[in-house]
Amino acid sequence: MKLTTKGRYAVTAMLDVAMHTRNGPVSLAEVARRQKLSLSYLEQLFSRLRRKGLVNSSRGPGGGYALSREPEGISVADIVVAVDEPVDVTRCGGKANCNSDSRCLTHDLWTDLSQQVYDFLSTRSLADVLQRHREEMKKDGVQEVVMHGAPLQASTGKSHATAKAAAERS
Repeated sequence: MKLTTKGRYAVTAMLDVAMHTRNGPVSLAEVARRQKLSLSYLEQLFSRLRRKGLVNSSRGPGGGYALSREPEGISVADIVVAVDEPVDVTRCGGKANCNSDSRCLTHDLWTDLSQQVYDFLSTRSLADVLQRHREEMKKDGVQEVVMHGAPLQASTGKSHATAKAAAERS
């Protein structure tokens, strides 16, 4: 199974929104800049995420997107499914027509693997992924601080410019 950019971008962008909504909605332009993602592609993905009820949007100055519920309540699987990313490793898309319109010898194996992948992604919330990221940053000597209402990665013993560059990479 290969998760396409659709699923990867959606999860990454949702994590960015989760990290930066302390003082209100986050603009997709900011997410695109921080994560080095296409703004037009993010707009398409967030349209789907909004329709599926994972984010709320607000228009106008100071507008943008915010999670519709706490990060603990949104699984990675919720996001992947919301953007129509299949969690399927079968060649037939689960239709059991993989071998000249009949079930191939390994169909059930790949179906079971698909279910395992989905189950794994269902047990990982945005909060879990963020916590792990923070733990890894801490191991690297980088800790999160809040500056001007938005998280900024700052490091003990590193210059502000180095910490800012690390924050923009994450």
